[in-house]
Amino acid sequence: MDIASFSLDLFKYILAGCVVAAAANWMFWAKYNSHAFRLKTMEARQAATRDVRSLRLQAYERLVLLVERINPVHAAVRLYRPDLDAAAFERLLIEEIRAEYQHNITQQLYVSDSAWSVTERVKDNTIALIRNAGAGLPAGATAKELSTVLLAHIAALDENPYDSALKSIKNQLVG
Repeated sequence: MDIASFSLDLFKYILAGCVVAAAANWMFWAKYNSHAFRLKTMEARQAATRDVRSLRLQAYERLVLLVERINPVHAAVRLYRPDLDAAAFERLLIEEIRAEYQHNITQQLYVSDSAWSVTERVKDNTIALIRNAGAGLPAGATAKELSTVLLAHIAALDENPYDSALKSIKNQLVG
């Protein structure tokens, strides 16, 4: 066997192998790329879902904190100043409630419509409760008297609206 014949046969086998490899690559490359693309897309979607889930949980936490902070029992204790009269204390409480609400208004993007409406309703009812309590006091009443009337109003209710709101918000998160 001479070297020329051997080289020609070797070249034919190498060329045939390259043609077979190229054909296989051409046939399976599109499928591989499609599969790899779907896999990357699925991984990105799962990562985005994890991020949204985290934001959603944080938003529900913020709603719970908002309801706790606008609860007159907590707000009156936190904001009480003995030098204020009832009208000034009423304004302070309402301003604080509105500021808390405005601070958390973007949370509605991540919570259910029902949870957000519960939060809005609690805020509106709290402002109405404070105004009604202030309206029932004499002109020279103190902040302490307003606090006492607010606490008495809440204690007289059959069901604490703040506890009900918290329960509803928690149920929205779970459900």
